Amino acid sequence: MQKTIAAILLALLPAMAFAVDTDDAIANAVAGEHRSAENRARDTYRHPRETLEFFGLRPDMTVVEMWPGSGWYTEILAATLKDRGRLYAAQYSANPVAGYQRRYLGAFLTMLGQNPDLYRDVIVTTFYPPYFLDIAPRGSADMVLTFRNLHNWLGEQRKGGVSASLAFKVMYDALKPGGILGITDHRWPEGSGEADPYNSGYIKASEAIALAELTGFKLVESSEINANPRDTHDHKEGVWTLPPSLALGDKDKDKYLAIGESDRFTLKFIKPVEPAN
Repeated sequence: MQKTIAAILLALLPAMAFAVDTDDAIANAVAGEHRSAENRARDTYRHPRETLEFFGLRPDMTVVEMWPGSGWYTEILAATLKDRGRLYAAQYSANPVAGYQRRYLGAFLTMLGQNPDLYRDVIVTTFYPPYFLDIAPRGSADMVLTFRNLHNWLGEQRKGGVSASLAFKVMYDALKPGGILGITDHRWPEGSGEADPYNSGYIKASEAIALAELTGFKLVESSEINANPRDTHDHKEGVWTLPPSLALGDKDKDKYLAIGESDRFTLKFIKPVEPAN
């Protein structure tokens, strides 16, 4: 009996060691000196370690980050994946309609160039529907992540576009069967009428789930890691009233700083493994 238990424990050791190694890789990336003090200050709202562990990130994965903006999460993902994984950054177009997207893209590329030892293997692609959709080779990704982007795509789609539907399609196509899609976004309460993602930045988790499932994804689990019960969801300038944007400037600034960043849902989906023919 003792030999059987010993054999089982011996067989489990590699998996246990890899789990510890994974936790250490994410923790070290979050604590890395390459991250600015300004970005670190937002960890208290964004919970990057807990969020990435919930999604199941491992340092040997191929990961696509959708619309990484100026690279807040890229700093952590690139450091986690540097030695054994691969990171695709599906960025804005170089000629976007929105001025802020050009600024964020410029800041992102500058960040990559200033630390080539960390970022030289990051593969920058483009997601700019309906024109640029090649975020990664088809069926190549173990994980696709999108942080606070779905409200943009859904807001555009509500005005007659196709951004949200195309986003889910290209994310689905990029993933391997069994691959994971992780989403966080600003949460609109389910019982509060229709969300207005274009003007407020909020969307219902149920809308995200419905769009994902319509594409073929299956919901694995939801988490309250990024919930913020202090957010009343009724701000004059939507989520941008809250930090870090503080769209009202100094008006009621202390009030909004006390609330913190927005209330957010965190959803984990899987691309089903197709049955063998």
